Amino acid sequence: MINIVLFGKPGAGKGTQAEFLKEKYNLTHLSTGDIFRFNIKNDTDLGKLAKTYMDKGDLVPDEVTIQMLQSEVDKNPDSAGFLFDGFPRTIAQAEALDAFLTFKNQEITATVALEADDNILVQRLLERGKTSGRPDDQDEEKIRNRYQEYNEKTAPLMDYYKNQGKFHAVNGIGTIAEITERLSLVFDQLK
Repeated sequence: MINIVLFGKPGAGKGTQAEFLKEKYNLTHLSTGDIFRFNIKNDTDLGKLAKTYMDKGDLVPDEVTIQMLQSEVDKNPDSAGFLFDGFPRTIAQAEALDAFLTFKNQEITATVALEADDNILVQRLLERGKTSGRPDDQDEEKIRNRYQEYNEKTAPLMDYYKNQGKFHAVNGIGTIAEITERLSLVFDQLK
């Protein structure tokens, strides 16, 4: 089983790339954003709680995120592996994910970070916001707040996974096909 964490700031292309990678490597794609939106759309208790944070541009607290993710992993017992998109975002989440996977006799195989300049990503999100209807993609201040949260809470994860020998950085600027090729080179080394 191969379990990959796909990192990157909002707008880095994680969701787009995950669509290609899940097919190519037969992985179950678990996007915390999609999981949040599903729970919000279906008005679950966890969804209502997550929405209060997302509307302010803040990250959803660990305990809410972890409960949603564990539920999704449990729904896919026959999966060949998971592609975690947008999770973990903090050291505490990484430790909780490690503990959860260990309980299931699994582990994170590797983490792959899509790296890109903030200003390029802000423009990507503002463009996406014009068609997505997502309020968190339509306000530059909220976007930059998300990047500040990412830098403060998520960036330390790089060292966490580097210390385990599981971190890989990939240039996230270029065409979708170019970025997919770069990611595939890393994934192919992991099999």
